[in-house]
Amino acid sequence: MDTSVVAELSGNIATVGYGLAAIGPAIGVGIVVGKTIEGTARQPELGGRLQTLMYIGIAFTEALALIGIATYFIFTA
Repeated sequence: MDTSVVAELSGNIATVGYGLAAIGPAIGVGIVVGKTIEGTARQPELGGRLQTLMYIGIAFTEALALIGIATYFIFTA
């Protein structure tokens, strides 16, 4: 097997791997925002506090996406 084909194949697989790794945080952010909207609809007086907690949850969830892209760069270098 030609080495240029192997190198190109591993690069494409790493790109697909990052794409798959980004699906989890996207679903997580959707769930966090959805539950915040649901909680605000149930108790509007807690809207501000829930929004603050939502932003914290989104930050932690997006950290997973950053770990995924860092892993992509580590293993392709």
